Amino acid sequence: MGVTAAVTALDGLAFGLLLFVVATGLTLIFGVMNLLNLAHGSLYLGGAYVAYLFSDGGLPGLAVALGVGVVLGTAAGTTLGAALRPLAGHGHLDQALATLGIAFLAADAYTTGFGGAPLPIEPPDLLDGSITLADHAYPTYRLVFIAVAALLALALHLSVTRSRYGVILRATVADRAMAAATGVNTRRVQALAMGAGGALAVTGGVLGAPLLGPAPGVDSTVLVLSLIVVVIGGPGSIGGAFVAAVLVGQVQTVGVILAPTTAPFALLAVLLAVLTLRSRTQTVVHA
Repeated sequence: MGVTAAVTALDGLAFGLLLFVVATGLTLIFGVMNLLNLAHGSLYLGGAYVAYLFSDGGLPGLAVALGVGVVLGTAAGTTLGAALRPLAGHGHLDQALATLGIAFLAADAYTTGFGGAPLPIEPPDLLDGSITLADHAYPTYRLVFIAVAALLALALHLSVTRSRYGVILRATVADRAMAAATGVNTRRVQALAMGAGGALAVTGGVLGAPLLGPAPGVDSTVLVLSLIVVVIGGPGSIGGAFVAAVLVGQVQTVGVILAPTTAPFALLAVLLAVLTLRSRTQTVVHA
């Protein structure tokens, strides 16, 4: 029972870190541009399809897919940011409708290009085995993914808290007008944030393809869970996104094992509890 619970928790950690990689891009875009990007899941699915196209059963294919995915994700994110800039001051409803339309168009293009069936992607041969943990065989690729995603989270944390760009980024998120008044080129920061957000989403798709492969509807699933991560973690907070992503990953996996019929509602209960607590905290602060 204990080993089974630990293995399930590892699965939850892997899924949570996958959500973290995608949600970090989403929260970065929202924090810097105040842009609600409902096409973010399409970028994840695009990365998964890129992994499918370049998958050759070896590490070189994965490396090429990752390189191509980062370039395409950065270009797509930057282009999307430029296209949606006129909506920056028109409220989240206009942004949601515009990006939702883009997501529908992307979903239709993916179905036309790759068909409507799920496309299984095997990990590279070198990582396609298993490692014994307490007499339980655990997939090697899943462990490697956890390590890579954890390193990526650490790199993002250090870049935001220790680098000059991180200081500029945090200043733009906190008060864009004040940052502009001090000489910060906020438009450039926004473009970089959109590019980085797109690259993170596609990176999640490429690396996560063997875990959550390309299929119609995956974009919506990843988008909804990533939005929940952003709401729980707080818009613009990478540390909050990390904690929230791990929490969502555990609820989605451990919850299914413990209470399969009520697990889908457990996440909504957590979301409601966080929003209620945050609302009361803000009320006390403003009182």
